[in-house]
Amino acid sequence: MKFNLEIGGREFEVEIRNLAEQANGDVLVRYGDTLVLATSVISKQEKEGVDFFPLTVDYEERYYAAGKIRGSRYIKRESRPSDEAIITSRLIDRAIRPIFPEGFKQEVQVVVTCLSWDGQNDPDIVSLLAASIALSISDIPWLGPLAVVRIGRVNNQWVLNPIYEEREKSEMDLVLAGVEGPSPLTTPTDETPHQNKSGTGQVLINMVEGSGEEVEEKLILEGLEFAQKNLKKLIDFQKEIIKKAGKEKLPIKVSPPDIELEREIKEFLGKNLEKALFQKEKTERIDEVNKLRDDLVYFIEGKYPGMGKTGYTLNFLEKEIDKLVHQNIIKEEKRPDGRKLDETREINCEVGLLPRTHGSGLFCRGQTKALSILTLGAPGDQQLLEGMEIVGKKRFMHHYNFPPYSVGEVRPMRGPGRREIGHGLLAERALLPLIPTFDEFPYTIRVVSEILSSNGSTSMASVSSSSLALMDAGVPIRTPAAGIAIGLMTEGKNYKLLTDIQGPEDHHGDMDFKIAGTKKGVTAIQMDVKIKGITNKIFKEALELGKKSRFQILEKMEKVISKPRPNLSPYAPRILTLQINPDKIREVVGPGGKVINEIIEETGVSIDIEPSGLIYITSEKEEAAKKALAWIKNIAREVKVGEIFQGKVKRILDFGAFVEILPGQEGLVHISQLAPWRVEKVEDVVKVGEVISVKVISIDEQGRINLSLKAVKNNG
Repeated sequence: MKFNLEIGGREFEVEIRNLAEQANGDVLVRYGDTLVLATSVISKQEKEGVDFFPLTVDYEERYYAAGKIRGSRYIKRESRPSDEAIITSRLIDRAIRPIFPEGFKQEVQVVVTCLSWDGQNDPDIVSLLAASIALSISDIPWLGPLAVVRIGRVNNQWVLNPIYEEREKSEMDLVLAGVEGPSPLTTPTDETPHQNKSGTGQVLINMVEGSGEEVEEKLILEGLEFAQKNLKKLIDFQKEIIKKAGKEKLPIKVSPPDIELEREIKEFLGKNLEKALFQKEKTERIDEVNKLRDDLVYFIEGKYPGMGKTGYTLNFLEKEIDKLVHQNIIKEEKRPDGRKLDETREINCEVGLLPRTHGSGLFCRGQTKALSILTLGAPGDQQLLEGMEIVGKKRFMHHYNFPPYSVGEVRPMRGPGRREIGHGLLAERALLPLIPTFDEFPYTIRVVSEILSSNGSTSMASVSSSSLALMDAGVPIRTPAAGIAIGLMTEGKNYKLLTDIQGPEDHHGDMDFKIAGTKKGVTAIQMDVKIKGITNKIFKEALELGKKSRFQILEKMEKVISKPRPNLSPYAPRILTLQINPDKIREVVGPGGKVINEIIEETGVSIDIEPSGLIYITSEKEEAAKKALAWIKNIAREVKVGEIFQGKVKRILDFGAFVEILPGQEGLVHISQLAPWRVEKVEDVVKVGEVISVKVISIDEQGRINLSLKAVKNNG
């Protein structure tokens, strides 16, 4: 079966061929010539002993999709996923996860494989749409469908699903996913511009991912309106597919509540749970909640020995904590640490903490502490990118580390996981619009954010600490950036927004809306929810709260450092540039790299040469860089007729002598130009190794230099 929908000036084509016939649901989705296969599979049994929904999402890049063979000399098959693939996996996961039924515990795996890529249409939104269809037509319990679009803004015009070329020109790149209501949060006063024909509800936003060039909040809201019209179109399109190809959903196993056990748990907890939960210090809160949990388990196991009541008890305790957090915030505006709903925790900033690094910044927001360290490198230190989609170089990098001590835990230290990669790239996107161009600042820039202590929104803290480190290093960024996370608590039609969420507000809350930017506008946003979705009204209010808090944070940062330092750290490398004639590159490099390697070995610098003839000389010692610069200048110097040089005789032939007048540049003194008399033998006048004065008398069309010894003697 095939289904087609025109959107963004191109066709989405959905084909159901039952290719992965042993999966619960599979579909081929094509947009342009980008084609993905999405599959969904559910385990036969519910996973025992888990207190979360065991969903796994994998997006698989294939080099053949782009007509490529992997460039590594020794490994040709795909191995670990690229950062881009991990980001796409997280994008899909964050959108589809909240639409599974509450309490559902059977393991589900969604695998999306990119089979063809056309170089124009990004597979990420195609993959998310394909995942939605694969789940919707399967028998897996799922409350979709879900729609997704990408929007850009080029020349003040909104563009739907822009291709790569359009995205490069766009002032923002925004991916929005949405589902159809009704939402329990919808009231008659809410904005409901996109209801379906039967009036069953509006399009609710359930996931956002994007970046921009300091975009004003009002423009993001305009983009939201533009996106929703097309999200509704995609939802209706999927409904038709489900009607014709969907399977009947499997029943959800629901265990009847143990009323008596729940009553005993509530009696045991009494007011102790609220007392343990609602206090300012995270460590004390965790210790007291854990002690109460252990005491509760000991009590229940003692009363019901060997009856397997522990799992039910712990799940019910988690629900009680969730309910307590929600009710206190909704009804009494009481947060666990006692702050007002729109209050940001205490902020402290420092710069220049580390003596030998090129720049460092510490940002503390309550118990969340991020230390960012900046390193400057040569142009040749750029990261080489070779993936299915991206081939090129990357000169600005932000890496995020989340060690176990940051949350008071003991666990193995391994490489970065999906979370670390995702948070690192989110902060990188937030900072990238502020980084000076390569022409302005020809350094490779790497920032590493070490999370020293975590209690909510460490990714946004790393945006602030990285801004501090950049300015401390003297990198001429346009302006500093800061980030904040806005949360949401809902109960029926009532809701409260929270500024700067932490601990239980993050874990038990209904939304995590990260907003990063400057005083001028937003540079990165990321939103995901645990409820079905949010209305435009909530989205708008969250942006406003984020802006208010962002300004407060930036003011605190500016009291410590308001602009980049005028000079680089004395430990940072110095880069000198030189423009030479591109025809001279061969002479600078020398045969087999002999000349350039000699310069590098002699001076200890690193040298990068562009095809245009622009040369970058990088060295920790400025004197060494100047020495190499002078050396290259001499090699690349354009010799002019009439100039006189002190040159060394390198070779003698029957018809004359070759003299090196500049490093790597030789000219010929013809036998007739050795003396004002007839010379019978060249060796009668000059010897190999002798330094003589010669004058340039001509340069032929091939660039060969003709010299004269007698012209200098005659002048003398």
